[in-house]
Amino acid sequence: MAIKWQDAVAEAREATGFTGEVIQRTVDGIGAALRLDHRADFYTELGALADSGGFDAFLNHWWTQALADSAADVDARGQAIDFADVAVSLYARATDGPTSTQAEIEALVTGAEAP
Repeated sequence: MAIKWQDAVAEAREATGFTGEVIQRTVDGIGAALRLDHRADFYTELGALADSGGFDAFLNHWWTQALADSAADVDARGQAIDFADVAVSLYARATDGPTSTQAEIEALVTGAEAP
């Protein structure tokens, strides 16, 4: 799976022209890159995950947030979010993973009912 993720990131970088730092899509990488006010929520949600089926959605959501938090300015933040959206979509397609809307992913991560 690591190769598919790396391929998705490389393809997304090429498609979007993203030149910023790519945060590691791991618990440690994401946790270290998040702003302090987001970090507490990240670890709280991590501790509340009930099944492994939600872990990929959890990582995707927080990886995107970590990229946004690491951006130098508003323009870089928008580019980071666009890059993350493309990378996550390409990865889902490559792994035949489920495709979800952002609202569905947020509901899954927060434990709320999907819209």
